[in-house]
Amino acid sequence: MDTYSLLREFADSWVLLCMTVFFLGIVVWAFRPGSTATYKDTADIPFRHEKKPASGAEYAVSPSKEART
Repeated sequence: MDTYSLLREFADSWVLLCMTVFFLGIVVWAFRPGSTATYKDTADIPFRHEKKPASGAEYAVSPSKEART
C-alpha cells in the first residue's frame, strides 16, 4: 500500500470523525445555557449609547508628540 492510499483512507475515516466531533463540540459550547448573558451583552453593544450618543470628542484623533514639536 502506498503512502497516498494510506493517508486517503485515514482522512476518509478518522479525520472526518474528528472534525465532526469538533464541530458538534463547538455548537454545544456556543449554545450552552451559561453563555446566554455573555452573548446578550455582546449583541447589545450597538445600542449602548442609544439615549445619549457618544460625542465626537471621544473619537477625535489626537496629534502625536512628533507632530506637535
